[in-house]
Amino acid sequence: MFWGECHRAEQRVGTHRARPLLSFNALAFVMVHLLGAGALLVRFSWRLALLGAALYAVRMFAITAGYHRYFSHRAYRLGRVSQGLMAFLAQTSGQKGVLWWAAHHRRHHRHADAEGDVHSPLTNGFWWSHAGWVLSGAWVGYDPSGIQDFGRYPELRWLDRHHWVCPWFLAFVTAGLGAWWGLGGWQAFLWFCLSTVLLWHATFCINSLAHVWGTRRFETRDGSRNNALLALLTFGEGWHNNHHHCQSACRQGLRWWELDLTYAVLKALSWAGLVRDPRPYRL
Repeated sequence: MFWGECHRAEQRVGTHRARPLLSFNALAFVMVHLLGAGALLVRFSWRLALLGAALYAVRMFAITAGYHRYFSHRAYRLGRVSQGLMAFLAQTSGQKGVLWWAAHHRRHHRHADAEGDVHSPLTNGFWWSHAGWVLSGAWVGYDPSGIQDFGRYPELRWLDRHHWVCPWFLAFVTAGLGAWWGLGGWQAFLWFCLSTVLLWHATFCINSLAHVWGTRRFETRDGSRNNALLALLTFGEGWHNNHHHCQSACRQGLRWWELDLTYAVLKALSWAGLVRDPRPYRL
């Protein structure tokens, strides 16, 4: 069902260059899943579990604060060094390059749930929107004209071209720390893979589930929805209908009970002077 739906979606977007089942991305995707499952087969350790949770939390923040709110929407400002560090940390998630990620996300907002949207569950199906579009050959590249503001920085272009360096670097560091702390280097590496898999699917759920499951506070032109569970898993990204209503805002959880951990951390960093000019939410 997954591969069939993805192939039909590839036909609709007009490319047959790489069926998902045969692409390198798909093989790597499956391999990391298998290694992640291996973490559940080794002897359980709370210290390893805490290590995995920390890897998830830090990288989820980098995805939501970096890939999404900063590079895609410019919802706040960073210095150039901080910008480069944020890009590197976001890319340790294994979700390709920062320019690739932001360019496609901007395209998604221009064509949300309409023809031209790279990952709409309403036009191309759930599985395509969840993971198929990433695994296929349809969107390997991106339009540089859609990310010229950040594409002018040579260090970001380098990171984008060599995005694989970042997750592998963190994987080796994790394995080394695991060995140093007496947890076992190989076991720590498996927990790195498991946290990466959980990170992938939590992020992908915003593309797929957050457009079909939840409530709608605002009548946007797309199917975006607010979902408290997804907001908890993704540190605030689940308030997706709020976000589509005001895309440039740094804050996505509007009510006191709409937990937005990413915004809370960014707000604290702004008090420390590390983040500047977080954009307010405008109704």
